[in-house]
Amino acid sequence: MGKKRVTLADVARLAGLSQTAASMILTGRPDTRLSAEAHARVHAAAAELGYRPNLAARALRTDKTRTIAFISDVVATTRFANGLIRGTLAAADEAGHVVLLLETGGEPAREVQAIEAALDRQVDGFIFAAMRAREVFVPALPAASRVVMLNATSRQHPVSVLPDEFEAGRAAIRLLDSAGIRDGLALIGHNPVVEQGYFRSETVSRRLAGIRAEMERLNMAFVVEESCWNWEATHGYELVKGLLDRRAPIKALLCLNDRLAFGAYQALGEAGLKIPADIPVISFDNDELAADLRPGLTTFALPHERMGQEAVRLLLAPEIEPFEHLIPMTQVLRESLSNIGDG
Repeated sequence: MGKKRVTLADVARLAGLSQTAASMILTGRPDTRLSAEAHARVHAAAAELGYRPNLAARALRTDKTRTIAFISDVVATTRFANGLIRGTLAAADEAGHVVLLLETGGEPAREVQAIEAALDRQVDGFIFAAMRAREVFVPALPAASRVVMLNATSRQHPVSVLPDEFEAGRAAIRLLDSAGIRDGLALIGHNPVVEQGYFRSETVSRRLAGIRAEMERLNMAFVVEESCWNWEATHGYELVKGLLDRRAPIKALLCLNDRLAFGAYQALGEAGLKIPADIPVISFDNDELAADLRPGLTTFALPHERMGQEAVRLLLAPEIEPFEHLIPMTQVLRESLSNIGDG
């Protein structure tokens, strides 16, 4: 026979107080009006007996399970956005909640199954997250469900937490300007003429809009804009190698993400060009490999951990705020860009 579970009544009996008084102390009620000595006796009794709260019983009383469902496409199984999980877990732990992690691979049937599993466990709210920021269709939920979209948007659920891509795009151009780079600049990853009529995600569009708005303000222009749909290292290599083979008049590269920049590094190295002495390079995202490149890559970091924390804050707030919450992308200065402020 298993060991009998220690109850609140056992703790109260050992501490010499009523069960109501012990409950108020252990649940952290700020207005118990009980003495410090009574608080100490209850906590000592709970520790001695190995008391653990009965969360199921508490859920019946409060209609709260202190559980958050985190449903994502591939956030947990790729390295690119796992900061979203770290931030969520940290904030949930601080708030005394646990997180139920459910991954769907972006498959509609698995999304429905994940929601059903979360509802069976009576979670207090849902965080729907995406590895790459995009609009997500959320299957039907009970009307009273609390929902926050993380690195994602939804037409059904207006509360979202996103990186401030527009301001990061503007800041990247200001950074190049401060380094004295005002001409000979190549954009790697997008060309509006080649991609006319195609849909980029909302956040990518904002990154590009910020870049172009600041360039217009500073009366700057790209000498060349190279398009590729998938922003992977292989394409960064091919695009930059092509520019070098045609002897394009480039003096610096603005890559639209770090993976493109990784490929650009390879192409520049093969051509015998030094970064930043010959060609400075800056980028976006702050992939974990960016600091390991030689020279280190100057980039604008996706604030994934802060985004996860903000999603939990919004979900647990007494009143949920129905609009976008933009988290700034931090400038990470490394050796791929020199002479900051000297231009």
